[in-house]
Amino acid sequence: MQMTQTTGSSSGTRSRLYTAEERARRDATPWTIVQGVLAPAQFLAFAVSLVLVLRFLWTGEGYMAATVSILVKTGFLYVIMVTGAIWEKVVFGQYLFAPAFFWEDVFSFAVIALHTLYIYGLWTGAFTPHALMFITLAAYATYVVNAGQFLRKLRLARLDQASEQGVPA
Repeated sequence: MQMTQTTGSSSGTRSRLYTAEERARRDATPWTIVQGVLAPAQFLAFAVSLVLVLRFLWTGEGYMAATVSILVKTGFLYVIMVTGAIWEKVVFGQYLFAPAFFWEDVFSFAVIALHTLYIYGLWTGAFTPHALMFITLAAYATYVVNAGQFLRKLRLARLDQASEQGVPA
């Protein structure tokens, strides 16, 4: 479904993120709340894990704690990806790559690929502990970019809603 509504912005005219029907579905589905709970939980797991990974890389201490934290973070990622695909199906009528979130989904797959590479390396012993931690840092860097993409979309949705209501954002 193409977004045809437009709104003024600082860079000119852009498409609205949601049609009225999509916004109604977004607001009505419990998957929106699930995403709203999982996203900050995943970020907290990321923040704790990042500290533990960096601690291991700097000191050589705490490999097991870092590993467990990466597994927890990766678990959150997989759950948020599955529930996000369900959310996207409910709101946009397709599980992934809806036009409004196409690039976020593309980048999500890069995030998942790097986290999965870590799991593969851990499971098979294909990488040293230090290599695993550097794979994790790459995965976390892509996660930060991807999280920024979604935060930008959240901001755009709020701007759209405010402009519809005639309220300055």
